[in-house]
Amino acid sequence: MKDLLYAGLGGMLVVKEKVEQEIKKLEEKGKLSREDGEKFIKELQEKGKESETEFKQHIKDALKEAIDELGLVTKEDLKNFMNDKK
Repeated sequence: MKDLLYAGLGGMLVVKEKVEQEIKKLEEKGKLSREDGEKFIKELQEKGKESETEFKQHIKDALKEAIDELGLVTKEDLKNFMNDKK
């Protein structure tokens, strides 16, 4: 699972670099102002952070579901069990 996450993050970094290169080319050709280029990159970064947060939540939800389906004991289950025994 960790490898999948790292692969996804690595892929996003490559895409980010490519987008920045293309925006710089457009700026150099005068087809895009520097301000618009910076604004576009900032918007992409914000959307990327939102997507990352959603992705992490989906992973957490999937893991919780798998743990429940397998009937595994969680730290929280152990804490509750120990508190009930006191």
